[in-house]
Amino acid sequence: MNKLSTICSQLQYSTCRALLALGLALGLSACSAPGGYVPLSGGDTWQEEVLLHDGQKLIAERTTMRGGRHEVGQKGDYIAQRLRFTLPGTSQTVEWEDTHIDGLGNSSFLLLALHVVDKVPYVVATPMGCLSYNKWGRPNPPYVIFKAQASQWERINLTEFPATAQSANLLHSAPDDWVRRNKTQRVTAQQIQAENATDQPEYRSILREPMNYDPSCIPMVTNGKGLWRAQGWFSKKPSLEACLVGCKSENFDSATCPCNQLFKGE
Repeated sequence: MNKLSTICSQLQYSTCRALLALGLALGLSACSAPGGYVPLSGGDTWQEEVLLHDGQKLIAERTTMRGGRHEVGQKGDYIAQRLRFTLPGTSQTVEWEDTHIDGLGNSSFLLLALHVVDKVPYVVATPMGCLSYNKWGRPNPPYVIFKAQASQWERINLTEFPATAQSANLLHSAPDDWVRRNKTQRVTAQQIQAENATDQPEYRSILREPMNYDPSCIPMVTNGKGLWRAQGWFSKKPSLEACLVGCKSENFDSATCPCNQLFKGE
């Protein structure tokens, strides 16, 4: 059985296929696979006690898998991760996934927060690496926020994220390493708070205003076929025509070529 039919019913096939192409999926207990939850093959799985804005706590199961190319003696990047929890006050199981995306070589995000406001789940993540930061629009503050809508996750603007949800309440940086180092399979809310207190301000709580900082990541664009180029490679061309020639040589089509925008007005 393929991944799509495993996660969702045939009725929801088209919706889930589009989401999984982005590496994201929402799984509800009503459309789970027969026999229950199927964990990622390999990787690390543990539980985190998530403290919500109203003082409630929920238990979230997290799974991460590493892989891809890496130096001898080093770990690979995340290529898949899953967050799974039961919506408070219900028996509904909700699942968020971040899987390998073509053109990145790894997963997109590091998880930062899980909040439930008025029975609606929200996930806050930060782009993992320069390519992901560019792919997701170079957000400032560096958050990509998702809201559960019916049978899918929808990306929302920071202004739409509830103001009452302020904390970074998930282990953020290399959580699988932290769990292994501390020899535990269940992380308390106090441990998460203590660990996150050592992080940068934008990862200790959810900031609401743009930051004055240099992300050390130049603007880049992709042709959607695995190739990334610095935006400056195009903008430094002597003319729109020369830029379009560059797009053609690098296999950028009309939808991905940035030349018309960069040379707007010529």
